[in-house]
Amino acid sequence: MPDTDVRDRDRQVHGLDALELQPQRGANEVGPGDRARALWSATWPKLVAVVLVLAAWQAVVWSGWRTEFVFPGPDKVLPTLFAEVTTPEFWVAVQVTMRRALTGFALALAVGVVIGLAVSQFKPLRAAIGSLITGLQTMPSIVWFPFAMLLYGISESAIMFVIVLGAAPSIAGGLVSGIDYVPPTLLRAGQVMGLRGAQRYTLLVIPAALPMFVTGLKQGWAFAWRSLMAGELLVIINQQNSIGWALSQARQLNDADRLLSYIIIVLVVGIVIDVFFNWADRALRRRWGITA
Repeated sequence: MPDTDVRDRDRQVHGLDALELQPQRGANEVGPGDRARALWSATWPKLVAVVLVLAAWQAVVWSGWRTEFVFPGPDKVLPTLFAEVTTPEFWVAVQVTMRRALTGFALALAVGVVIGLAVSQFKPLRAAIGSLITGLQTMPSIVWFPFAMLLYGISESAIMFVIVLGAAPSIAGGLVSGIDYVPPTLLRAGQVMGLRGAQRYTLLVIPAALPMFVTGLKQGWAFAWRSLMAGELLVIINQQNSIGWALSQARQLNDADRLLSYIIIVLVVGIVIDVFFNWADRALRRRWGITA
């Protein structure tokens, strides 16, 4: 009997070892089917929203609220849109606009980070300009364009100036809020671990403030994009092709089809950038263990 018990135990142990060696799918592992379902669940509400908007748009046109010359329906605007995106001039305009947007946003990011770090660390500076940052956020960016054109003339610099003034306060405010909400226990733990000076910020403070900082970046991009569109409509630089210039040309020619098609393009670019920021926000939340 004792030998039989020993053999049974050996068989059980070998069976457990075999089970451990078998590749098993973890609880958090995502398969191709799961990814497809997640993609579809995220896509179909947007498709339904697009269909509903197009149906409502066409219904307003059929109601006779305005003549189709002034307010054309999607049956006329969408073919014009598809025709525009197949022309080389369209992609040149997109390239010019996105170059301005990214350059202006990068400048605003640099300025906002410097101001945010300074305000978060020096209480007298926060008391002096904290309210000013909030006030700058609430100012319409178009207010700055007459002053920008007086300073820089009709040039790229005038547009960059307004983009920075529009986006930097939101970026600085997001960074300040993120640093303010870093848990004190985390700061004490960093102090015990010997984090000092620049290491304290690069390894502890800024990573901990990233989730709220991303929200500030998203808001800063929204201000930068609106400032750029206003600038391209107002500051026409030697008739340089851009999305704003195309909008202005369509308005002057009373081309409602082309005008609405470029409005849709501006909307699509905004949605694409918003999707990117949402993806970054979800990735940070997963890394911080906030969401599954």
